[in-house]
Amino acid sequence: MYDINQIIANEGVPPADDSLGLAEWSEEVAQRLADEENIALSKEHWDVIHFLRDHYQRCGPCPSGRAVLKLLEENFIRHGNKKYLYHLFPRGPVVQACKIAGLPQPPYSADASFGSVM
Repeated sequence: MYDINQIIANEGVPPADDSLGLAEWSEEVAQRLADEENIALSKEHWDVIHFLRDHYQRCGPCPSGRAVLKLLEENFIRHGNKKYLYHLFPRGPVVQACKIAGLPQPPYSADASFGSVM
């Protein structure tokens, strides 16, 4: 039997590039992914990437793109909140940072109001 909530929750979610896996990720892989996104990684980028990976390893996947964005905003508020995050990841802090961090995209992350401007 189909679970309608799962079907609705997964509508419009970009397919997760989960073929990488957490164990296969490295800073070299992140650099390659950042190059694909036309992002030159700085210390500030690495802070966000390592924060996301550490949180994912401790707590598992977030329930939505909105939850990831809120988590990032709360953690990086001292740097300028959402504006700072969009400066680092112009196509969206949730989509680009998760991709570079080698993490699966959370549900609803393709919505522009939840950290993606795809």
